[in-house]
Amino acid sequence: MSDIVKPADDNHQRSPDALLINIADYIGHHNSASDEAIETARYALFDALGCAILALQTEECCKRLGPFVRGTTFTNGVPVPGTQYQLEPIAAAFNIGTQVRWLDYNDTWLAAEWGHPSDNLGAILACADYRNRHLCSDLPPLTMRDVIDAMIQAYEIQGILAFENSFNRLGIDHVILVKIASTAVATMLLGGDREMIINALSNAWADGGTLRSYRHAPNTGWRKSWAAGDATSRAVRHALMAINGEMGYPNTLTTAQWGFQDACFNQQPLTIERPFGCYVMENILFKVSYPVEFHAQTAVECAVQLQQKITSKINQIKQIELHTQNAAMRIINKTGPLHNHADRDHSLQYAVAIALIFGTLESHHYGDEIATDPRIDQLRNKMQVFEDKQFSVDYLDADKRAIGNRIIIHFENGTTETACIEYPIGHRRRRSDAMPLLELKFHHNLAQHYTTAQKNSLTTLMLDQVALHTMPVDKFMDLWRTNPIT
Repeated sequence: MSDIVKPADDNHQRSPDALLINIADYIGHHNSASDEAIETARYALFDALGCAILALQTEECCKRLGPFVRGTTFTNGVPVPGTQYQLEPIAAAFNIGTQVRWLDYNDTWLAAEWGHPSDNLGAILACADYRNRHLCSDLPPLTMRDVIDAMIQAYEIQGILAFENSFNRLGIDHVILVKIASTAVATMLLGGDREMIINALSNAWADGGTLRSYRHAPNTGWRKSWAAGDATSRAVRHALMAINGEMGYPNTLTTAQWGFQDACFNQQPLTIERPFGCYVMENILFKVSYPVEFHAQTAVECAVQLQQKITSKINQIKQIELHTQNAAMRIINKTGPLHNHADRDHSLQYAVAIALIFGTLESHHYGDEIATDPRIDQLRNKMQVFEDKQFSVDYLDADKRAIGNRIIIHFENGTTETACIEYPIGHRRRRSDAMPLLELKFHHNLAQHYTTAQKNSLTTLMLDQVALHTMPVDKFMDLWRTNPIT
């Protein structure tokens, strides 16, 4: 998709860029989601909220929650799950988006660009709840089925734009697509019409892109855990401004020199591979078992398989070969010191070492106490990482969407142990295996924070599609309140 671009000094106004129109029309007219997408969205919703609740066990996450200005209050505000905070929608979106993403345990989408579409829930839940509490005299109240529909749309916008448009290769963080998708659905949820959605989207693109520097050596840090919250909060701000009449910039993508494509995207047109529908939700990847960057999921599964075979001779390992996809080579292939939790959970070698030693991988394994175990670096120092060209091809194949990893362990006596997995447990091809485990994950995550009665009540609701779909959003959000964070 591309538009004819006029010179930068040509002041004739043109119709809005085709991509802005395409997204706005999809938001306004899409009502044909498949039963599979609707069912998968329900699992995506409760999985993301379970991740948000588990994140409250992390001090660093809790430090970033609450109003932007401490001590300020908002009457009848959006509840932040697992807390007693009630916030205005921009701050609420930041809080919820940060909670969902903090542990790197929510769902994932992988293509030329990657990302985590449930990050959009920060904007979706904040706007839907705010509408019910404060705009109900002007707009009909929303139910959780409306949230499900908005999720399918946000996932689709983010995921389809990710197919062929690689922002990461230009140093731009993938959360730009969270901001774009969230801006579109947030404006719709707040009652915005087609023109308002286009105006809001144009302002979101005019922001440009956030740098990925906080995700990579030597700068990896906590910002990667709140970047999604930042993206969703900016989306809500753009949506609210558009609702209040803020003008748009209809050719902000295609204008020569000053537009996004020329200024930020290496003078290349943004393209979409297929029409917007519900493909992304149907094919979303769940992180079922291990809180680790998704390109390492099958590597950890391989390591867990191998752990029982090598545990008695771990000191006899001579070399470990890790064969992976190109994306993993660029994102999580990391040598040298690992300085913090955020550094370690984006290290392929660290994750594999933990799984080989302990036979599992949990969030606490990234903490400083575990990281001092000398066996971890001993194994890391024996690892070599290689790209498997076929893994890279299958990764981008729309009919496969594989995320393969192979581990070959060489022992000093010349023997080897090997494991290879192409499709992780959260893949569509293994969905029937994943769903019961997602329910167990949800139970476990809620048990860390809620009473048994509240956990059971939330679980019963989330597993009952009819009851969930008919519940007003504000009533649903009230069920997630709990004691104040101290």
